[in-house]
Amino acid sequence: MSAQTLINSCLDILFPPRCGVCNVHLRVPGGDAICDECRNRLRPLEDPVCCLCGMEVYAGSDRGTICGECLKSTPPFELARSLFHYGEELRVLLAGLKYRRDTSVIAVLGELIQGCELSIFQSCDYVVPVPLHKKRLQQRGFNQSLLLAKILFQHNDPRIVANLLRRTRNTVPQVSLDGKERRKSLRNVFKVNPGVDISGATICLVDDVYTTGTTVSECSRGLLRGGAGRVLVLTLARVEVPRRGRSAAGVNVRK
Repeated sequence: MSAQTLINSCLDILFPPRCGVCNVHLRVPGGDAICDECRNRLRPLEDPVCCLCGMEVYAGSDRGTICGECLKSTPPFELARSLFHYGEELRVLLAGLKYRRDTSVIAVLGELIQGCELSIFQSCDYVVPVPLHKKRLQQRGFNQSLLLAKILFQHNDPRIVANLLRRTRNTVPQVSLDGKERRKSLRNVFKVNPGVDISGATICLVDDVYTTGTTVSECSRGLLRGGAGRVLVLTLARVEVPRRGRSAAGVNVRK
């Protein structure tokens, strides 16, 4: 047994690890960062989903279905996919990271993401986190979307470019706004940094939560205006919408 292993074992005995969500003591040894009960309450998004925005649609739909919302207004990105429903467990984790600077959450998120299917994003030329305004970044000390990008991909993946996209205005927190107010607040806020050539590039845009899609849509428009050829959106979680917004009004575009 190495010295480090012995030290870690002693620390586990003296300070037993706790679940990153509910704070219950975890089994030692094990190395898990989340308890089984909290893990089992997490709900991955599953097919069938809208082929554009990635919202779950009614059972029986196939991979070519477009949801009613995307039929009414086609998003600027080529597709969006989320890994989990935004339930209480993920709300607690992300709030701890964003507002209490609890970096122990990173280990929990890394464990949750293991095994998620991300092959559709592997051919992207750049991985771009949704940016914070410089004032918000100074206050928080980090960009949670950048941390997620490094968890979702490799920490040292050269495709991850933190400063490719910038936020030109320090907008109010979007959680306090409805859909119409979000669109007005974020219009023309995101721009590609001068001197960055992304002509024709395929971009993977990373954010923590897909709520109304306004933030990732405005980021996508900024990237496309800056020369990007395609934008694919990847978020950790997605807020569930009422069933009336699902694919009852959708159509299958693949004959």
